[in-house]
Amino acid sequence: MPKVMVSKITTPPPCPQARKRLFIGLITGTSLLVCLLLVGLWAIPTVGLGTIHPWAPWIFGLFILAAILTVAWASLALVLNILLGRPVLGGKRLRGITVRVFLPLMTVLGRALGISATDVQASFIRVNNELVAAEGRRVPAERILILLPHCLQQSRCPQRLTYEVDHCRRCGLCDIGALLALRDTYGLRLAVATGGTIARRIVVENRPQLIIAVACERDLAHGIQDTYPIPVWGILNQRPLGPCRDTRVLIDEVRTAVERFRI
Repeated sequence: MPKVMVSKITTPPPCPQARKRLFIGLITGTSLLVCLLLVGLWAIPTVGLGTIHPWAPWIFGLFILAAILTVAWASLALVLNILLGRPVLGGKRLRGITVRVFLPLMTVLGRALGISATDVQASFIRVNNELVAAEGRRVPAERILILLPHCLQQSRCPQRLTYEVDHCRRCGLCDIGALLALRDTYGLRLAVATGGTIARRIVVENRPQLIIAVACERDLAHGIQDTYPIPVWGILNQRPLGPCRDTRVLIDEVRTAVERFRI
């Protein structure tokens, strides 16, 4: 059987602690900016509101104060969740706030500070995984979906796996054969997607209770947003030949994730 020569990855990924520090820094900065914006919204029209009713500025101020306290609570609870590894301050819904609200704002703030979107997304994926793990969710193996990118397939392979992954001949030239063996061992579901639209269709058709997704930073971050509230455990692929071509994944990392969440 011919062997495929794979070059080594020359640039190691950022360490998990660095990603967590980046996330905490951005989430703190984002929260402060949102609070300052809310204070500005209260201060600017306060004089004019007094002409409507003497209590109008105070009522509007109470709404602004409630919004500031909500932002402060969410950011503090999120940071403590990250540091302690468990939900605190009633923060079980923090994953939704992080996915829907904080990630877009953090991306904008990171761009303004010269931080690449890839670094912000990698930090978000790391924290998202910790939030998913903190929920302590356990599901039947058949309700776990392993979602793979098409670039994991060997680029010269003639088989079409997007709609029928069992067309794979398990020749060993890519990692899909080993992942299929993992699927068969645990009784999981496994699918290959060529993009976000097909990935969403696969999720709708399979209706999983938990997704273990392999992809690059951008696709994982967008996928986590698209599939919320379904929990997604993200695993970054390895790109020895660059993005979108003959990527790899550590099988043991996928197996560890399955063992973490299956009943």
